[in-house]
Amino acid sequence: MNCILFDDERIHQFLPLTHTRPVAELRCGILTMHQRWQVFTGETFSYKTSAHLQEKYPFILGDDNLFINSALFPDENLLKLINELAPGECVIHNHVVLLARLTEAQSGTFDASTISSSCNVRSYETDLKMISQPWDLFGMNDFAIRFDFALLTKGKVSAYLSPTNTLLGNDLFIEEGAKVECSIINTTSGPVYIGRDAEVMEGCMIRGPFALGEHGVLKMGAKIYGATTIGDGCKVGGEVNNSVFYANSSKAHDGFIGNAVIGEWCNLGADTNNSNLKKAPDRSIE
Repeated sequence: MNCILFDDERIHQFLPLTHTRPVAELRCGILTMHQRWQVFTGETFSYKTSAHLQEKYPFILGDDNLFINSALFPDENLLKLINELAPGECVIHNHVVLLARLTEAQSGTFDASTISSSCNVRSYETDLKMISQPWDLFGMNDFAIRFDFALLTKGKVSAYLSPTNTLLGNDLFIEEGAKVECSIINTTSGPVYIGRDAEVMEGCMIRGPFALGEHGVLKMGAKIYGATTIGDGCKVGGEVNNSVFYANSSKAHDGFIGNAVIGEWCNLGADTNNSNLKKAPDRSIE
């Protein structure tokens, strides 16, 4: 089958991130939604997304097309269902279209909001994981890092960890070419993944779940709390908690970032801070 990741109305929920990318290219965990499906299935995917994105993210049709909601995390139950899906069928969970298998003629006019009226509908009641709002990108990052860590490291052997480091727990994986020296890494609260050719400089303190992408750099003395993802090519220092950095962004100096999503090519100056005001307890008098 020809595989396509499609966006439904939730693409508008992820603005401004989805001004420049489809939902399939949002990062939650180590991987983007697209990369996760690609690794999980071994298939190549195209995109059904907003018209202004379609030139960069092409929509490719075949004779037999499988549409997968791009906000959906893969799992074995969904994979089994995909293999059972007949042409002309779609799968719906809580009024949300998850999957559809369509002919080329049906696919050309695919619209997630109306497709159920022209397909044989199958209901899916099993628990699943989907992103729906921007805060899901860091709110579900703990789950996503653990999922991706297991997916990416299965059957592989980690690169050597220098004895200059202190390691707590065993859920550490280092890709080839990465440099990690004189740091404290605690994996007892979640796995830690260090990408290819990344660098963890001296004095860093890392508490998992955590992922550092290819060529990413943690500057000296960085304090990282899970669940945090630092994307490819990023340079990050200071204190970070439960945040997701997209590729090639920089927060190289002191300051605090927490419960946040930082897009691509962002540069945060020294002593940049953010803070979330949590809901206060109800103190009303009865």
